[in-house]
Amino acid sequence: MPYLNEFLTIALVHLVAVASPGPDFAIVVRNSVAYGRRIALYTSVGIGAAILLHVAYSLVGLSVVIATTPWLFKTFSYLAAAYLLYLAFGALRSKPNNDAVTSDQDQPKAMISAKKALWMGFLTNGLNPKATLFFLSLFTAIISIETPFEVRLAYGVYLAVATGLWFSFLSFMLSTGKVAEFIGKKGYWLDRAMGVLLVGLAVKLVAG
Repeated sequence: MPYLNEFLTIALVHLVAVASPGPDFAIVVRNSVAYGRRIALYTSVGIGAAILLHVAYSLVGLSVVIATTPWLFKTFSYLAAAYLLYLAFGALRSKPNNDAVTSDQDQPKAMISAKKALWMGFLTNGLNPKATLFFLSLFTAIISIETPFEVRLAYGVYLAVATGLWFSFLSFMLSTGKVAEFIGKKGYWLDRAMGVLLVGLAVKLVAG
């Protein structure tokens, strides 16, 4: 496989990036706490789908335009910050759940639609200008310009699937055993903590 080394480099860089706490991590944890496994999984799928958006504009060179046009990049930053603050507002208002705690987090305490969860994940990742910079560096510094379009497209599909699987795994882990029991009893504190993190990320986007 002539592109194996390039692929392994991409996979390693992506693993480090996706495992680092950020808006995607915060919203998946928040939805796991507030709505349960099912909604968190849909959120994870939305995040994975948004990766395809970044891949699409990177393949046609738009990521360079966005990153090198200050007003356009700033617009993305403000839109992302506003959306994160909107999500943070809901998380910070989280209250203790007085209902009986069950270990099955597939039955959430409150419900939003699967469609809304998908869009929540998609917008959180899709509006993140840090993701734009990540894919810009990926498609310019790591992926060779001589790599065929089909191979670069395959890389993009891998990144989308791997991202979705990672956050789906996180959703699953947050809704099993003792973790689920703890979330059922003290999850509102974690929800509020994710709200604070989202506020911090929003401020960082605007200030940075």
